[in-house]
Amino acid sequence: MGLERKLRLFIYARIVVSFLFLASTILLNYQDLSSADEHLQSGLVRLMAFSFLFSLGCLLFLRFRRYHSFIAYLQAIWDLLFVTVLLLFTDGILSPYSFLYLLSIMSAGLLLGGRQAFYAASLCSILYGSIVDMQYFGLLASIGLSRSDAQQLGASHIFYTIFFNLMGFYLTALITGFLSARARESEEALREKTVNYDELERLSMSIVSNLESGLLTITPAGRIRVFNHYAEMITGLTQAAAYNTRLVDIFPALADVAGTMDARLDGEFEYELPSGETMTLGYNAVSFSDSQGGAAGAIVNFKDLTSMKRMEAALKRADRLAALGEISARMAHEIRNPLAAMSGSVQMLAEHGSVAENDQRLLKIVLREAGRLNGLITDFLAYARPSSPCKERFELRPLVEDLIMLLSSDSHFGRVSFRNLVAAHILIQADVNQLRQVLLNLFRNSADAMPEGGIVEIESRFQLSGADGFNKSPAAIITVTDNGCGIDSGTAAHLFEPFWTTKADGSGLGLAVTYRIVETHGGTITVESPPEGGCCFTIMLPV
Repeated sequence: MGLERKLRLFIYARIVVSFLFLASTILLNYQDLSSADEHLQSGLVRLMAFSFLFSLGCLLFLRFRRYHSFIAYLQAIWDLLFVTVLLLFTDGILSPYSFLYLLSIMSAGLLLGGRQAFYAASLCSILYGSIVDMQYFGLLASIGLSRSDAQQLGASHIFYTIFFNLMGFYLTALITGFLSARARESEEALREKTVNYDELERLSMSIVSNLESGLLTITPAGRIRVFNHYAEMITGLTQAAAYNTRLVDIFPALADVAGTMDARLDGEFEYELPSGETMTLGYNAVSFSDSQGGAAGAIVNFKDLTSMKRMEAALKRADRLAALGEISARMAHEIRNPLAAMSGSVQMLAEHGSVAENDQRLLKIVLREAGRLNGLITDFLAYARPSSPCKERFELRPLVEDLIMLLSSDSHFGRVSFRNLVAAHILIQADVNQLRQVLLNLFRNSADAMPEGGIVEIESRFQLSGADGFNKSPAAIITVTDNGCGIDSGTAAHLFEPFWTTKADGSGLGLAVTYRIVETHGGTITVESPPEGGCCFTIMLPV
């Protein structure tokens, strides 16, 4: 309890006690008010009136913090003087109010401490002993304290009265000092614990707010309470908006968490962002108890695993590519040499004039298929063991224009219209030949998706990509968009895998080679197919 609060309580108590003692004095000593000593009555009234004014003045000065210590000492002194004057007005040694010295000692000890309580006890002993002695020797007769009252009690009785009062004063000071010290220690310990609890609360809130994963707590009824900053970024909801909302309203896949509070749950689920993008979230949930051991709810921790899943898929793909690269060279050597010998022999037979016409047709089929097999091996080698890109800076628009002009004479692109929307100032740092192959593969894929004809648009722009903050780096974005039949999500998941194709005569290596070339450039390629149809390939190359 602060000093100001103690002072207020003691001042209010003094006002109440003054009223009570005034009433009790009148009732005990003046049963008949008409016969009361007017001088004594007016003195008590003045004493009580001065006590009220003194208390009121102290209350006014409590507004100034720098006077609190001074007011506390003034209170202790006033209590001693008040009781002393009250004893002088109420027959001295015969007064029933000598016990008020004990209250004065207690108030001094509680306000100022144990040492000041002993000082107050000493002053009370001096004041009370002086009143009794002076009354006994008749030195206070002028103010109405009769000497005969004291002498009738006898010297031994007066001695014992003074002795026992002194013992009471010092015992009160001792007990009050001890209790005051213990109370002060308890207050300090409580203050330290309160500070520690506040510090722990601030620390825990800071940790929860800055976690690099989502954290929320729910009640046994499944209502959200804590909702940290990461969860706000994922869902787009604030703590205030999420508070008391049902967990299943935000994460429908976590309905089991709200229904099962006595078991630890973990797993993964798909969450659709407000932007429409789907992300994979991993979670674990564990229940917690209140101070009485009852179920208080559950803590749910979740984290975005989308990039990790993509990384796992990329690592698996890299493992497969490493195995393919290891056997590709051996396969090429073992297949190409016999294939070359077979092709040469067949060609010599075809050029021999003695071969019948039907046999000539069969030999041409063999040569055609041998060439097709040789091309397949070449594409496979390009995919499994891609050559390091020889990067150079060049303008993208002229390269696209050359490709469009080249394909204009190809019957496969007879019904396809190209729109070159690449700005003239876009500079790309890449291997020209490999990027040309990437664009050709994408153009062929678009043409295959539009057998009845359509439009292919090529655009490019620059943007920052990578982690947030200062780690972002500029990247060139190239998009190839068609208005064909589009692809479903199942096809998109396998589109860049080798030997996976939906075409009857496809090898499944065109887009796989495209992916490998972009990957060796340190970039990425993704595909999107909106519900209204069409397909958009997006290439990101670091600048």
